[in-house]
Amino acid sequence: MVSGAQVTSRRQASAIPGRARSSEEAAEDLGAGGVLLTGATGFVGMELLARYLERTDRRVYALVRGADDHEVAARVRRTLLSLFGAGHPYAERVIAVRGDITRPGLGLPRERDGLAERVDEIVHGAASVSFELGLEASRAINVEGTRRMLDFAERCHARGGLRRLSYISTAYVAGEHSGCFSEDELDVGQRFRNAYEQSKFEAETLVARSRSWLPITVMRPSIIVGERDSGWTASFNVLYWPLRAFARGAYPALPAHADSPVDVVPVDYVADAIFALSQAPEAEGGTFHLTAGPQTTSVGELVELATARFQRPSPRLIAPWLYRRVVHPLLVRASSDRRYRRMLARSEVYFPYFSMAVVYDDRRSRAALRGAGIRPPSLPGYFDRLVEFALAAEWGRRPIPRAKARASQGAVYPERHRESLNRQFDRR
Repeated sequence: MVSGAQVTSRRQASAIPGRARSSEEAAEDLGAGGVLLTGATGFVGMELLARYLERTDRRVYALVRGADDHEVAARVRRTLLSLFGAGHPYAERVIAVRGDITRPGLGLPRERDGLAERVDEIVHGAASVSFELGLEASRAINVEGTRRMLDFAERCHARGGLRRLSYISTAYVAGEHSGCFSEDELDVGQRFRNAYEQSKFEAETLVARSRSWLPITVMRPSIIVGERDSGWTASFNVLYWPLRAFARGAYPALPAHADSPVDVVPVDYVADAIFALSQAPEAEGGTFHLTAGPQTTSVGELVELATARFQRPSPRLIAPWLYRRVVHPLLVRASSDRRYRRMLARSEVYFPYFSMAVVYDDRRSRAALRGAGIRPPSLPGYFDRLVEFALAAEWGRRPIPRAKARASQGAVYPERHRESLNRQFDRR
């Protein structure tokens, strides 16, 4: 008879890239509970989907919005094609599930019980990351969507057991907090810069209340950019809009402080960390900052990198209030180019992130991930690759598949953490 501990150990071992699997392990894994992944067609979700497919033999149920099953299946096929290129072996292990986190019962009331019985792990990453959406619209997706996923997690727990619910939050639940913000902190009386931050804070508050009866792990990434090796990204937000505007000479001045921290992490670090923590028994019940930590750059350093890369004059850094009252009106009045004004407006919503005074304490995540060799890199080491990819993709106007970006850049994957992952799991 095989004990629960032995089954858990074998499932963990089966997640090691490149490890040969016995027929007994393969039979157990294929019969094991599946993984429900929300946001699988999004930027971070795609990278997580790749890891579950490449590092385990489990079925992945991808909850995807769509008008009908055909549209949903087509979206998943396009995602897999972008991730792996033609001829990949993963199509049969990804089950496209038409659903919507903004609808009652996730939009699948008749199928919920059957799905709950087949799932023993949930990774909830679907969210609105728009900084321009209003609070009620953001709440409808980020708060109420999370509430529905928690309800579904309870259903899974009651029908066969839930091993883990991994919730992808954001470090920016800290809002405008000044000083150190620890992994154990949530509500410190902070105010918020936008509806995105506030709605994610409210969603994480809901998650925290469910921790006493559900096995939950919370991950808080900071600003997520492209892969460190290839530069690939499917999301040109936050850092990319100001860089694009700066490349076009849009900023004679910036509302920022030179020593303000800019916490940036590549998507491959975030996905590696989420995958590893979601499989680690000791991570249950914890909150983990997936941030740059000691590798955090500053506004001054970022300006130097951009100035050197784009061969533009360094903008003057001024107080945010002065920019809002004087510089912004002058820039708008001085230009008759509608596209320029639109680009300026789109990039300015990210300016508050260049005058921050918060430092994210990530000691818990560093300790938990050290054995796997998963650590955040320093931005200067891969900044040029981010820019090169952005220029090749025309800042998102000409999407480039992940598989193509990796092939053309010579990125090596999934070997990156193979030896360290082997060491980590060998100790368990």
